[in-house]
Amino acid sequence: METSFLFFPQLNISASKDKSYYKITKSTIKEEPHKASKPGAKQKRNRLSLLLQKPEFHEGDHGKPGNLTKAASVSPEEAVKWGESFDKLLSEKAGLDAFTKFLKTEFSEENIEFWVACEDYKKSKTAHELLPKAKAIYETFIQKDAPKEVNLDFQTKEVTSQNIGQPIITTFDAAQNTVYRLMEQDSYPRFLRSDSYLNLVKGRNPSRPTLRRRSRSFTVNDFQGVRPDFTVW
Repeated sequence: METSFLFFPQLNISASKDKSYYKITKSTIKEEPHKASKPGAKQKRNRLSLLLQKPEFHEGDHGKPGNLTKAASVSPEEAVKWGESFDKLLSEKAGLDAFTKFLKTEFSEENIEFWVACEDYKKSKTAHELLPKAKAIYETFIQKDAPKEVNLDFQTKEVTSQNIGQPIITTFDAAQNTVYRLMEQDSYPRFLRSDSYLNLVKGRNPSRPTLRRRSRSFTVNDFQGVRPDFTVW
């Protein structure tokens, strides 16, 4: 019975709490939860560190020229073809996407958005689809103080406004052609001169900044006569 009391001191009523075994057991029980919590806390910190390293936590370059065609996978040969004509650029999805992002940096994306809306409008299969689409385009891009009002001459805007009540497939043709010429003569040449386009032509990844050599702070002459100190090794 004495042996069992030693292994299970809590059953020994006469056992003294001052015995060393009781003190060791008590301290061990208190320390175990503390030790067990450390790995959990460490894992939480590791997960937080990995989370903060994800790309979405470091985005903030929206609209910057270096990121215009970040998502596009375009070969230099394909990019070169965009320079052949404005129509060639807009006929390809990657080209349209790159040009749209470029216009966003110039705060003139309403022009390409209007052109795309007109292209979609002309694909309407029934006359029943034309009226709601025409109204939406007119209220968004053409009417006075529209949220994305495009730059149209008075005559073109007036003719378009008169045809909104009974729209047909060609209702926006004059306005679309005006905006098309504006982009072709003004925005398109600047796009071809932009760094984002030139990087594509040269096969560079626009999402990665070009490495630059650090400015030389010291010259070879600065170290003449200086003996190396191998004690640091």
